[in-house]
Formats: sequence, C-alpha cells, structure tokens
Amino acid sequence: MPRLFSAYVIVDWSAAAKPTTGADSVWIGVLKRDVRFRLAFESFNPATRAEAEKRLTLILDDLKKRSERVLVGFDFPLGFPRGFAAALNLPGEPWRAAWDQLDKMVKDKADNTNNRFNVGAQLNRRLTESPFPFWGAPPKDVQTTLQPKKTREHGPGDLPEFRHADLAAKGAASIWKLYYNGSVGGQAIMGMPVVSRIKAARGDGAKTWPFETGFKALTEADLDGVDVVMAEVYPSLVKAPALPGEVKDLTQVRTTAEFFARLDEADKLGPMFGPAKTMAAEAVLDAEREEGWILNAGA
Repeated sequence: MPRLFSAYVIVDWSAAAKPTTGADSVWIGVLKRDVRFRLAFESFNPATRAEAEKRLTLILDDLKKRSERVLVGFDFPLGFPRGFAAALNLPGEPWRAAWDQLDKMVKDKADNTNNRFNVGAQLNRRLTESPFPFWGAPPKDVQTTLQPKKTREHGPGDLPEFRHADLAAKGAASIWKLYYNGSVGGQAIMGMPVVSRIKAARGDGAKTWPFETGFKALTEADLDGVDVVMAEVYPSLVKAPALPGEVKDLTQVRTTAEFFARLDEADKLGPMFGPAKTMAAEAVLDAEREEGWILNAGA
C-alpha cells in the first residue's frame, strides 16, 4: 500500500509575548526524504510567530514543488468546546466561524507582542459578562472579565470545560486556561489565525482534519489533489527518549514526526484519522463540526 504522506511537519507553538528561542518557544520539526529517498529530519527554532509562519510557508512551498504531500501537526486545539460558536451567535460552520472571529480580534506584532489576554476578556464579556470561562493572566493583564485564577467550576448550563478529545487524550489542558504552565488556551488563540491564513493561501490544496476531510479513516483516494493535511497533535502521547543536548520541545517535534512516519510506512496512519469504534455518534459530530480531534487520542 502507498504511503499517504511523504513528509511530516510538527509544530510546537508558543504564545510568548517577546522573541524567544530554546525551551518553551516555537519549534518546527520537518521529516522529509533526502535525495536517496531516506527520511531525514531537520528543525527550526524561529524567535517569533511571524518568523515561524514565514518558515512554515517556505517549507510547504518547497514540498509542493517536489510534489510531496505533507501532514502538518500543530500542538494546540484547532477548535473550541461544543457550543462556543452558538453562544457567540457566530454564523456559518462553527469551527470556521471561531477561526474568523479570532482572526478579527487577535493582534500579533512582529516582536511577539500580542493581545491574547484582552481577547479572552472580550470573549468572556460576550459569553457570560463575567470572568468565565477563560481565566489566567499576569497582574498587568487582569480585567473585570479576566481574572488570574479560575473563578468557578463549569456547571450544567455552561460551555464544557473540556472537548471530547481532551478527555480522550487524558492529561490535555483546557482551552480556557490562558496563563501558567500548560496554558494551551493562549497558544490556541495565537495559533488558529495562523492555521487559517496558511489554509487560505493554499486553497483547496490544504485540508484541515477532521473539519474538511471528515472524521473518518483516510485513503489515498480521499486525498487526491490535496498537498497539505493540517491536524492537531499532542506530542505528550508519544513517549521517546531525548538525544544528547536536545531540549524537550525539539525532542517532541522530532519523535512525533517519526511516530507518524512509522505508522504511515506500516499502512496504519490512515485509520487513525477515524474515530474509535466505541465513540458516541454525537461526539463524532461535535468533533467534525466544531471541536476538532487530536490525532492518536484514544487510539
């Protein structure tokens, strides 16, 4: 059986407010075939998100010239918990409506200065007129509608604290958390507009899983005419040792790329794009319409 992809790109994102390299910054791992058709790994550690977006564009342009289909994995959610778009009265497909809303709100300057805490506060105001559900901010960014700590637990009438995928991944943080260790919410707010722009620039050649591909096992026929499949990944699901001198972020992008390449080589990656047989139909629909899913979660 042919491989679905010939290259694998894993992106470890960051919501840093100033240029940063090394640990806890943006890392891009690229696993692609060399002139002898052997998989070779290279990494990039851009200091800002703007540089990272440019680098990703160059990587994808190069792979397209080589007629190589690529799987791009981002380590942040590509969707919000079910009901988010409806609660904001956003029109259209829920996942795309959320992307478009963030695109309008997020300001991310070339030096990494950004307004993610203000975005969280504004969304809280529209959702509940209170500091909920988004929470977490340094003292200078605390507002009436964004507090440094979680103000209350999620109740039956609230948006869910976790997506179905977060629960399946066991240990994934909530997107509502914007600050402190594991603040995936800040990364998601700063990352979704980037994914949206990359997708828009590549037209029909780029598909976002599971929103556009369907939440189903993928085959070569499903990806006819597709150059790029973008998906959410959770590197912590892949356990592998670091090489000497590697920072954790670099280890994670390398080993995650290698993991998906091995599965693809063994013809086991395609089925991973589908839900588990025991997954409820409603959860499948939520993932496909709004929440997204983590590739390899619950596998």
